[in-house]
Amino acid sequence: MLTLHTKNVDEVWFGVACEDEKVFATAFGFDKSKVLHSLLESIPFNVPFQHSENITEFAEKIISSLTEIYNGKGCSQRFNLATEPLSSYARKVLEAVALIPVGYVTSYGCLAKAAGGSPRAVGRVMALNPFPLIIPCHRVVASDFSLGGYRGGLQVKLELLKREKRGYATEREIPIKNAKIRVFPVEYVLEKLFV
Repeated sequence: MLTLHTKNVDEVWFGVACEDEKVFATAFGFDKSKVLHSLLESIPFNVPFQHSENITEFAEKIISSLTEIYNGKGCSQRFNLATEPLSSYARKVLEAVALIPVGYVTSYGCLAKAAGGSPRAVGRVMALNPFPLIIPCHRVVASDFSLGGYRGGLQVKLELLKREKRGYATEREIPIKNAKIRVFPVEYVLEKLFV
């Protein structure tokens, strides 16, 4: 049975839906009920679940990683994500997004070139990402380096990107299977917004 766990860390609620050592969804926000609602929207339909106030050791690891990512640090841990309910295209896009390092962003168009589909299709996958922060959809922006969209709100996306600023000055290419993703320093986005 899936268990939903939530924890407040420095006035931010973090949540995870997990079973054994598998993550089915993550969420974060400033209201516990909205975080729980987001978890419920992301878990597979007709799967039994419970909410527990007692956080397991595994859920604590996930929430600790979510907190670190939220605070602009990288996540060195890899988790077993329940991607089976997702389409093969969504899995392919999310696998590519997972490779975007802290301090960098890419565009919907660059992801579409690497994973296939259109920028709009990539945007739909980002909007339904069941693993926010672990799969860093906040690092995907419009081709002109404007923020694009974000389920958590554009101000939250901007704050996450500000915390991930590392002072990088050049773009890179990240290899994925038979393609590459062009990534750009997060400073490109911040310069665009604050010029």
